[in-house]
Order: sequence, then C-alpha cells, then structure tokens
Amino acid sequence: MTGAGIMLAALAIDAAVGWPAVVFAMIGHPVTWLGRLITRLEKWLNLAGTDEDDRRLAGVAAALLVIVLSVIVALVVQWLLPETLGGLLVSALLAWPLLAARSLFTHVAAVARPLASGDLTAARAEVAKIVGRDPARLDEAGVARAALESLAENASDGVIAPLFWGAIFGLPGIAAYKAINTLDSMIGHKTPRHLAFGWAAARIDDVANLIPARLTGLLFAATSPNAPAALACMVHDAGKHRSPNAGWPEAALAASLGVRLSGPRVYDDHVADEPWINGEAPDPGPGDLERGLRHYRMMILAAAAILAVLWLV
Repeated sequence: MTGAGIMLAALAIDAAVGWPAVVFAMIGHPVTWLGRLITRLEKWLNLAGTDEDDRRLAGVAAALLVIVLSVIVALVVQWLLPETLGGLLVSALLAWPLLAARSLFTHVAAVARPLASGDLTAARAEVAKIVGRDPARLDEAGVARAALESLAENASDGVIAPLFWGAIFGLPGIAAYKAINTLDSMIGHKTPRHLAFGWAAARIDDVANLIPARLTGLLFAATSPNAPAALACMVHDAGKHRSPNAGWPEAALAASLGVRLSGPRVYDDHVADEPWINGEAPDPGPGDLERGLRHYRMMILAAAAILAVLWLV
C-alpha cells in the first residue's frame, strides 16, 4: 500500500518538525488557504434574507466545490509524481502539513506545564486557544478536562482520520479529508447564520470521521494499561457525547486514565448540560494531563507501526 508508506513518512516529518513558524510566516498553511476560499464562498453564497432551503442548497454547493477542487489538485499532483522512492518522499512532503500530530501535542503540553506548576491563570489562557468554552469559569479540574477532551478529539480529527484516508486513497484522500474537516470547523456550526448553510459540511464531516473516530478509540484502548476498561467505556459511554464521533476517543482516553470527561461546560452565551463520560471516576488533575500526553504518544507510535506493516506487506 503506497498510501500507507506516504502517510508513514509524512507522520515522521510532522513528528520531527511540526509546521515551523518560519514556514508559516513565508507561505501560510494549506488550512489557511482553504479557509480563505471557504470564507469567500460563504460571503458570496450565504446571503442574508434568503430562506432556509436556499441556504442549505448553497451550502451543499460550497462544500462540494471545495472538496472536489481539493481532490482534483491532489489527483493531478499524484499523477505527475513517479512511482519511485523519490515520488513517495515528495508525496510525503506534500501530505506533511495536513497532519497535526506535533502541533496537537505542543498545544496541550502548553496547558499542562503551567497547570502542573499551579499557575491556573496561564493554564486558562493556553486552554482557551484550543477549546471554545469560557476559560474564566474553569477551575483546575475543568482546565485539565478541557485539554484532555481536546487531545482525544483532535487525535482523531487531526491525526488518525487524515492518516486513514491518506493510507487508502493517497494524496487525494488526505486532501479531501482536510477540506471536509476545515469546512466543518468554519461553517458547520449551529448558529443562526450557519445552521442551514453549514448543514452539508457538518454531515459530510460526521461521515468522514465515522471510522477514524472509532479507530482512534481502539488505538487508545490498545495502548492502555487497562484495555478492557477502555473498551467497555467506549461501548457504554461513547453514545452519550453530543457528537456522533468524538465520544469514542474521549471514552477510551477517560477510562485509560481513570478520570471522567465531558459533563456540563460553560460557553460564552450558554451552559451546555452534557452527560459525563466515565462519570463514576474522579476529575482529572495536572498529573492526569501529563499522563494523557504520554498515552497520546504511545497511540501515535502504534498508528505508525500499523502503517509500517501495511506498507511492507
């Protein structure tokens, strides 16, 4: 499977260097390029005063345009590259920015460090960069819980899902997934402006993450010191999550660490009374967040091992 080899090499590059700030300053990032396209389409097509059906249809057109354009570009590039080791390495370099393994670790570690030293103010400031809830309302446990939930969910969205689709379909697969995920993050919201227009983006993202989210949960469970508990928690509690997919990696990570996640949380304009995942366990603390990061690294190594086996076989 050439796609598995490409993804393995891309993951190795991302784990080693991430997406350097100097590169971002020079050329930005593929997600920002997609973001500019989505912003323009949303401005042109999501017109105020139009009815819900028209907005929904416009959102379908916008989502399909972004996804198809991404796939066409990736298909052309893949067709032009030779089926040699050099071609594989170039493909890996092109896939590299579409992974976020190192970036996710860095952002969550930035929360863990001040939390471990007792600096709740700094920890709140860092966790506000990765979650949407009101950081001023978060105590120590709330900060740790928010960071662990972000770690679990984004391990699926930012790492395992792009690896999964890239391993199957090569550059077109990972490009399509990244387009889908970016669309969902930008317009797949239940706000008055985006509820109809972003409907297609949200539904497509749910389907694209259906298998990867469960695979991420299985990887967390497989690398857990308490795999049976992680598997049982996924079966019993994943469906409690408001998302059809995020509950799977969150439940596996929660049970692996022996903590509870999800639960009620405060956003800017409302309180979301969500049920607990692994609810009989205690709240997480700073040490649990550090253990979560170690577990995340083990899970990524397991994913890399699977890619290596697929490529070699």
